[in-house]
Amino acid sequence: MATVLDDIILGVREDLEDRRRHISAPEVARHARETAPALDALAAFRADGPVKVISEVKRRSPSKGDLATIPDPAELAAAYEQGGATAISVLTEQRRFGGSIADLDAVRASVRIPLLRKDFMVDHYQIDEARAHGADIILLIVAALDDVLLRDLFQHATELGMTALVETHDEPEIDRALAVDAQLIGVNARNLKTLDVDRGLFAELAPRVPADRVRVAESGIRNPQDVADYVAAGADAVLVGEALVTGGDPRSAVRTMIEGSR
Repeated sequence: MATVLDDIILGVREDLEDRRRHISAPEVARHARETAPALDALAAFRADGPVKVISEVKRRSPSKGDLATIPDPAELAAAYEQGGATAISVLTEQRRFGGSIADLDAVRASVRIPLLRKDFMVDHYQIDEARAHGADIILLIVAALDDVLLRDLFQHATELGMTALVETHDEPEIDRALAVDAQLIGVNARNLKTLDVDRGLFAELAPRVPADRVRVAESGIRNPQDVADYVAAGADAVLVGEALVTGGDPRSAVRTMIEGSR
């Protein structure tokens, strides 16, 4: 029986083939190589100070449906940066999340901090695309990749000077992330196969991630107390989407998340 993740990946591959017909893989790869060097996201996450917040430009989700219209993603991202975000995450998956590469372009033009292309990466083409459009970080979801493809995509991103946020959901996936020497490791409280959220999952899994890695708590963050709880459990960074796009004042919301973690 197909899971939610299976369905998403199927759509991602179909949309990828459409884009490949319009712009060839060699052309995208050339643009990726010619783009200005990626920002050092790991240095930003490892800098001294309070918890690092990855603030997300997110219109929709499979679990909640429409969240926010976001007519101007550049304006939203600029507000996040002003609020103290360490990085901006931009959903580019179209079918389930309502995102696009155009959103990535708009955000890249408006902020100077590291930019994460958040999508379901299954091919070099997507990573080249991300770099060509100014992304510094890409997401690799362990649950969506076998060991060979995980390592291959991780190495390709590294060769382009990018940082990979390697997302996990259980102990075996953390072991797989460590096997490719991931430095930025996320624990997603949302099960991508069922969409259920377990806010206690990060506290269970964080001890398996070495202290010299950057530990990112993803999903289930509703307020500053949730951020504080994740920090107490060992999070160096948190990825927040829904709570920021629905809060009405994104700049203050980011600042409140950071201050509340203290």
